[in-house]
Amino acid sequence: MDPEEEAQLEVAAAPTGVFAGTEGKDFRVLAAGTAQNIIGLGVFVIGTFAANILIARSFGGGDTGAAALGIVTLGTQFAFIAAAGTRMGMDMASVRYVAIELGAGRRGAVRVVVARAVLIALAVSAAFGALTVALATPIGNLLAPGGSDPSQTIGSIRAAGVAIPFIALTYVWLGGGRGLKVMRHTLYVQWVAQPLLWIVLMVAFWQVDKTEPMSVWAYSASWILAAAGGWFFWTRLGRKFTKEPASDGLTGALIKYGGPRAPAALLSQGLFWIDYFVASAIGAPAVTSNDLGVYAACVRVALAMVLFLTAVSYVFSPFVADLHARGETEKLDSLFKSITRWTVAGTVPLLLLMLIAPAAILRLFGGSDFTSGTTALRILVIGQAINVSVGAAGFVLIMAGRTGWDLTVYGVSALLDIVLSLILVPKFGINGAAASQAITIGLSNWLRLALVKKYVRIFPWDKPYARLALPAAACAIAMFAAQAVLPGKKWLLELIGIGLAGAIVYLPVLLRFGLTEGERVALRNGVAKVRGRPTAA
Repeated sequence: MDPEEEAQLEVAAAPTGVFAGTEGKDFRVLAAGTAQNIIGLGVFVIGTFAANILIARSFGGGDTGAAALGIVTLGTQFAFIAAAGTRMGMDMASVRYVAIELGAGRRGAVRVVVARAVLIALAVSAAFGALTVALATPIGNLLAPGGSDPSQTIGSIRAAGVAIPFIALTYVWLGGGRGLKVMRHTLYVQWVAQPLLWIVLMVAFWQVDKTEPMSVWAYSASWILAAAGGWFFWTRLGRKFTKEPASDGLTGALIKYGGPRAPAALLSQGLFWIDYFVASAIGAPAVTSNDLGVYAACVRVALAMVLFLTAVSYVFSPFVADLHARGETEKLDSLFKSITRWTVAGTVPLLLLMLIAPAAILRLFGGSDFTSGTTALRILVIGQAINVSVGAAGFVLIMAGRTGWDLTVYGVSALLDIVLSLILVPKFGINGAAASQAITIGLSNWLRLALVKKYVRIFPWDKPYARLALPAAACAIAMFAAQAVLPGKKWLLELIGIGLAGAIVYLPVLLRFGLTEGERVALRNGVAKVRGRPTAA
């Protein structure tokens, strides 16, 4: 174990109030973790986009490429969503219980917590994965896009079934590391290795058989290797602690906590794709196989905004569990406000780029055929902007133990999305699907925010939140100016130019006017820590 990792574990093992001393040190730990995750996030976004662009273009681009991307998306998202539900909430249970046990000084219990969580997740996810493989034919026939060959969807679902337990186990092992406030392993495995492995393995597998199912088999193989990495890193961390006997009722406590999380996690991932699956089932004439591929690209692009929120929430989660268990509400509220501003600040340029140049972004997937999703993408982005604006409210509910309310929110949201999709998709096609998702996300986040305020007594918005208005306005003006002078026909040049112009203007204005002095120091120290340099007091 390297010296920096040893030091990180010593910090994690001490109670927050002891090792932090002041709120500023908490900011530095959060900033360091956030900076690490931003690096991984950048690789993840690029890797995920590259994988989807590679699929669309390698299968011929245009209508053919869009149809292929739609089928591969069905398979990969089926696996990812199923793994979210069948890991039984054990990823979040690992984060929460490891953080609480460590904060309470019961260091030896962390190994047992993760070991039990792994067994629970493995039992359920492996059984569901096997069932998916066995029932791949009826599932594939149900989900096959209109006008496509059902055998391709069936093969993709079969490959997806193999991935399910490995995705689940990866998340549980990495969750244990985050409970120790060690974020880099999530960066290495989840953000960086898995998407890059998928691309490499996909190209290799295509040498044997270039089909949609083979693309999903490559996805499954990437998660098998990711699970091996997650196991390796957790084992390496676990050696630091002497294993102690399990506390009475540990398994029951994990199941009680994770029980509501299982369907909630399933719905949380499904919420971004329910309207997609509904559109696929409705099919032609409202939604063709080409439309489905275009919409898959739109959802992928819009989800880039949520990835930053997820990365920050991962860093914040163990702090929530520890501080809430200790009753340190005031400190938790202060950190929640700051981490939410950071999340919004980091997302503003991406939000504006997607709103200002959606057509150029979609052309990356296979030419002008994908620009039919311009309106759908803008609608989706507005929904995700609301999602980002409330910060890690969902993670706060989970880490505070309010998994029942978390499930309630997701259950109501899923039902609303289904109803809206059934009404809007037949009339408006993929634009109706996008509107269903945006409305659902907006209403569900407002409900979650109200629950956090009522039960945890914290709220993400305060006066410094308004500091982001000036940097956002400056960024938008720069992007519109770049769009006005760049040649529209050279769409790639236009996209790069608009993005660079916005970033060049946004960053210095943000650092000068958007953050408080304490946050600027914390952010600098976080970057310095990643680069191995001394931090300021």
